[in-house]
Amino acid sequence: MASNPPKPIRVWLTLFAAPGPNPWKVVFLLEELGLNYEVKSFKFDDVKKKPFTDVNPNGRTPAIEDPNTDLTLWESGAIFQYLIETYDSGRDSGAVPGHRLSYVRFRERQLCNQWLHFQTSGQGPYYGQCGWFTHLHPEKYQPAIDRYANEIRRVLGVLEGVLAERPADAQWLVGGKMTFADMAFVPYNFRLSEILQQPWDEVWEGVPHVRAWHERMVALPSWKRSMAIRARLMDEQGLQWNGVPKGIETFTEYEQQIAAKDKKA
Repeated sequence: MASNPPKPIRVWLTLFAAPGPNPWKVVFLLEELGLNYEVKSFKFDDVKKKPFTDVNPNGRTPAIEDPNTDLTLWESGAIFQYLIETYDSGRDSGAVPGHRLSYVRFRERQLCNQWLHFQTSGQGPYYGQCGWFTHLHPEKYQPAIDRYANEIRRVLGVLEGVLAERPADAQWLVGGKMTFADMAFVPYNFRLSEILQQPWDEVWEGVPHVRAWHERMVALPSWKRSMAIRARLMDEQGLQWNGVPKGIETFTEYEQQIAAKDKKA
């Protein structure tokens, strides 16, 4: 498979999720691989409706449609593995060399998948729940906020322990180079200050190796391009940082507005 597919891969994302982490994992990887893609953004109001439920019956973003392989996929972890297997496989002859973000060797391939699964099952859910109870839940429930904030600290501690043991010039999760496994953690860690409601320097206290690892990746041109796309989408739709339209205070209020609109229609 060529490194730059002739037909663009379509990436579906809701505008409510435009500032959210999971779609931007996929965009980040597409940008870093230098692939041809297009963003199909649509209103959160329509995430549980056709035509999107024909793409993803679970009604969540991201999802992709790749006309070059006639494959539709949802779940960001599955999309990551697909893009790497298809477009970073070592069979390409384009500008991006094969296995730049992955490995040929069996052991390293399995370890990359291990860390990707930890991100999707460990980091993502805990960070997401902390963000929900901190910013979007209609009532402040401190025990839930504390529980998930503590889980974030635990996840960061796991990463810190592993990265601290790596050689100083090769502090990546697997081997001596950045892989898709490292990249998967970036969008959620990018939101740590907002999720924990702490200054940027404070969120990294006790995890200096994680901070250095994260900051190496957010300095990449591919990440900066991804965030420029996100900023444009947010600006075009007049959305607040959390994806809720300006003038609406909570996500519950937004849901009520959607329900009223649907009932009227």
